[in-house]
Amino acid sequence: MAGTAGTPGTPRVLRAMNDRAALDLLLEHGPLSRTRIGKLTGLSKPTASQLLARLEAAGLVRLTGTSEGRPGPNAQLYAVDPAAAYAAGLDVTPHRIRAAVADITGRTVGEYELPTPGRHPARSVVQQVTDALDGAVKAAGLARSDVHRLVIGTPGAFDPTTGRLRYASHLPGWHSPALLDDLAAALPMPVGYENDVNLVAIAEQRLGAARGHADFVLLWNEEGLGAALVLGGRLHRGWTGGAGEVGFLPVPGTPLVRQVTKANSGGYQELAGSQAVPKLARELGITGVPPGPHAEAAAVLLARAADHASGPHRELLQTYATRLATGLASLVSVLDPELVVLSGSALTAGGEVLRGLVQAELEELAAARPRLVVGDVREHPVLRGALESALATTRDEVFDTSR
Repeated sequence: MAGTAGTPGTPRVLRAMNDRAALDLLLEHGPLSRTRIGKLTGLSKPTASQLLARLEAAGLVRLTGTSEGRPGPNAQLYAVDPAAAYAAGLDVTPHRIRAAVADITGRTVGEYELPTPGRHPARSVVQQVTDALDGAVKAAGLARSDVHRLVIGTPGAFDPTTGRLRYASHLPGWHSPALLDDLAAALPMPVGYENDVNLVAIAEQRLGAARGHADFVLLWNEEGLGAALVLGGRLHRGWTGGAGEVGFLPVPGTPLVRQVTKANSGGYQELAGSQAVPKLARELGITGVPPGPHAEAAAVLLARAADHASGPHRELLQTYATRLATGLASLVSVLDPELVVLSGSALTAGGEVLRGLVQAELEELAAARPRLVVGDVREHPVLRGALESALATTRDEVFDTSR
């Protein structure tokens, strides 16, 4: 029937597979010549020429110049057309919404940050989201309708059975049962929602320390302590979206926290969350504990301790490493992951010194022996993960030439 996708093995589907392979190579390697694309895909020169002509006519690739510095005539170079599509991401916290727009190649072309202070926001959540998105879109020189897909990262997770946000009572205005419908009505593009720590794991899996790893745990510590679980290459979200909410985990060393969702805390958060670091530093007699948000203070203290690594600073690192390993031991004992990625400013600030101490403690506390690494994606990792998630779906749709 005309207008339908071909069946597997038909010329249309085989052409689409070759098209996608070529587009992925251009994304990975940058501008390539027809000859180079033919060699990388195994296609003949005539077939590679037809492929490029087809993709150029579809607005997916464009000529970017010619090769230079080699014997013989210069070859024309092709690249993915950045304007083929755009995707957007939002990173939502109680204090601000950070937004960005990326072109189809993954290059960020517009950013915007909207402060959202106070427990009773003056603007509705729908207005906050649209204002933040419009700010990034305007910075990119685009219109809202140019964005193919938006992914929003929040603390907690939207329960797939009810559509309500869970595990994030500290995010004001986001708990209305009609919120997702209201956002869908206000925005012209498809919208995806994902837990913020899961988005950090996506960023690390595609761009950072977890590349090439199908099974890993990411432990995140900034304003809250959380984890992302990647099993068989896919995020494990759980029945209600709450997989990885390890801050609620009961652990030795702290009293049991009951009604954890109302308290928005739990044993592991109390033991090893960022708020525990300044308190521990004072108990050890360390002076100059910085004021301000816990995550920022913890990052300063742990970075300073890693630089000194002796006396009370060494004790701070060792005690904190033991606390982190206490919760991690439960995770790795159940999941037996290949890798554990430490991320968030309160963990990355300690660098390799803290990582090594946590690794040693974990080997004493758990039977499984995963390798611990420090995350590589340091600049706005939640937002970067939101963009990567939105771009993955956008590319699957825009790069599909079988339709």
